[in-house]
Amino acid sequence: MRLDDRVTAQRVTDEAGRQRVLAVLRATYQREKRWVIDPESQFPEQDLARPDVSWFVVDIRSRPIGVRVRPAGVVRVVYDPPVAGYAAYGFVPIDPALSIEAMIRDSRIAEIGRFAVVPRFRRRLVVAAALMRAAAAETIARGYTHYLTDVFEDDPHSPYGFHTRVMGFHPVATHEVGELACTSRRITMVLDLKAAYQRLKRRGNWMFRYLTSQWDDALHQRLVA
Repeated sequence: MRLDDRVTAQRVTDEAGRQRVLAVLRATYQREKRWVIDPESQFPEQDLARPDVSWFVVDIRSRPIGVRVRPAGVVRVVYDPPVAGYAAYGFVPIDPALSIEAMIRDSRIAEIGRFAVVPRFRRRLVVAAALMRAAAAETIARGYTHYLTDVFEDDPHSPYGFHTRVMGFHPVATHEVGELACTSRRITMVLDLKAAYQRLKRRGNWMFRYLTSQWDDALHQRLVA
């Protein structure tokens, strides 16, 4: 895969970055999907100061580099999400052998979601990869072990395929309701970050090289044992 040096991802730390996130959510969650009435409700200003929430935004710069910057995609990570909130959704297990409640209790869980890529950049896999690279580096550095996420079963732009085939997310349950105004059934998925790292490393493909290209040795050591 040809990687594009015009695509950059960063954690949002100021109002300018929040506005870029809102531009993506306005184009996708509000106008295209109609999942929210007000994108501001997804990323209120006070969330910039929350230590348990991180937003990441991918920007695409036109050539020559830096002439124009367009926000292309976003993702949110919530650390130690409240278990009660998930239980209230009424899980229907896909794998009866797996207890979601026990997994959440016994692991360090981060919820990754609000994944969105604006339509004109949706075919560029590097946008999704850049979001995952930025989010995963911070998540692993903080010592978290698993990602938990929901995707919509009927969404034609669902990241389900990317999450399962490329990253290795495992579907564990379904539920009918959630925070967003969508009638589609939700599929809850889990990613064991260590297992995903080792699986991608064995494959030796571009995704592993891309995701870990900016890591130091300490970050690798968290996942090799």
